[in-house]
Amino acid sequence: MIAIWALVAFIVAIVFWNAVLKRNIGESMIVGFLVVGAFAGRQAPEYMWHGFLDSMQEEVTFAGLAFIFMSFVLAKTPVLDRLIDILNSLLGRLRGGPIYTSTVAGGMFGAIAHVGASVTAAVGSVTVPWMKRSGVSGELSATVVAGCAGMGVTFPFSATMFILVGSTTVTGLMEPDEIILPLALAGLWCLGYRLLLNYYLVRKNGLQPIAPEDRIPAKRSLRAGWTSLLLFVPIIVPLLLTRGPIAVPIAEYTDLVMSSAISLITWIPVLMILLVFFLGRRHLPRTGRGWWKILGETAPQFGVIGVTIVAAFSASNVLGDIGLPEQLTTVLESLSAPAWLMAILVGVIIVVIAIPLTASATMAAVGGVAVAALVGVGIPAPVAAAAVLVFASTEGASPPSGAPIYVAAGIARVDPGKMFAPLLKYYCVPILGVGVLIALGLLPVS
Repeated sequence: MIAIWALVAFIVAIVFWNAVLKRNIGESMIVGFLVVGAFAGRQAPEYMWHGFLDSMQEEVTFAGLAFIFMSFVLAKTPVLDRLIDILNSLLGRLRGGPIYTSTVAGGMFGAIAHVGASVTAAVGSVTVPWMKRSGVSGELSATVVAGCAGMGVTFPFSATMFILVGSTTVTGLMEPDEIILPLALAGLWCLGYRLLLNYYLVRKNGLQPIAPEDRIPAKRSLRAGWTSLLLFVPIIVPLLLTRGPIAVPIAEYTDLVMSSAISLITWIPVLMILLVFFLGRRHLPRTGRGWWKILGETAPQFGVIGVTIVAAFSASNVLGDIGLPEQLTTVLESLSAPAWLMAILVGVIIVVIAIPLTASATMAAVGGVAVAALVGVGIPAPVAAAAVLVFASTEGASPPSGAPIYVAAGIARVDPGKMFAPLLKYYCVPILGVGVLIALGLLPVS
């Protein structure tokens, strides 16, 4: 069982380096990779080198880094701000409209940008002042914004998703693009829960519509920002070409299997980057010096996330070489827990691990094992993977270490400690429940 002990040591090393020593997650993942390599003994140099080379050639490595780059470039343009204006025009007239705007914007941004703290900052900087002017307390405003940060994980195509589907254990159970539709539907279920919660919060707190002077007329906001809605085209078009109603006639005419001919994992980020360049062309640099400045500003964050992805895949490859899939299968077959109990146990474990770690680090540490555990009790692999990512999405709302909590608290100028109980009650525990229901098929995602 050397590989299982290597997995345990991998998790401990990441938690210790990141949560105890307070080092960044990229550095922690490198330490975890070195620890795993030590379990290979004399073959460590060979396994680690091949694990690294394989990770650099993974399709999901490219896709993860491409989406991160797209998010950074997008943040330099006003495209997302215009999208918020449109949502505010449409939803602001409702009672508690700013709360609905904040939630829907969090879902839409999460489906595009995916980084929880960035989504919180982008949405919160606009909607928190609106909420406070509409009579929402600072604590509730910050709680709503932070509670929506996790939607970046529950929609394709986050770095967390790529880390999970790129692990050796998961690649043996499903193809990477099999998770796209189940995860998209899981994200919609999570968004739906948050909208129901908004309805309850609005009635409970007697909230009113946003002030007319803070609401842009719908015609004006649509005229100024309709192009921001095009951000979803690079996601919709490849899906239609590979899985939609037009995929069959195209396949018959070309004699190609469209799902194999067009890789969603590759083409969606490429099309997203091209569209962001087009939509933000007036606000992006036109000289090499300007682009060099942007790259310099984003390099530290991009580097950390890139290192995290590569180190996670490298460690996963080494674990595969020393026999983790086979040993894990033996252990799982010895368990006799029913599906409902296994779903709850897996969910609780992931939520607890995600408190000190990020969702990405949690998936790197235990994501593959969690999916295998759920598959072992009869849950389809894509559904299991979607449920596991829903569990991990609670990291943004898990006190006391979720970065979005402190970003939102800073924007609202409130004590983050006062957000802990509401976040657990309204977001963390209920989203755990949503993940369990998805795993059991009670909330269908396929």
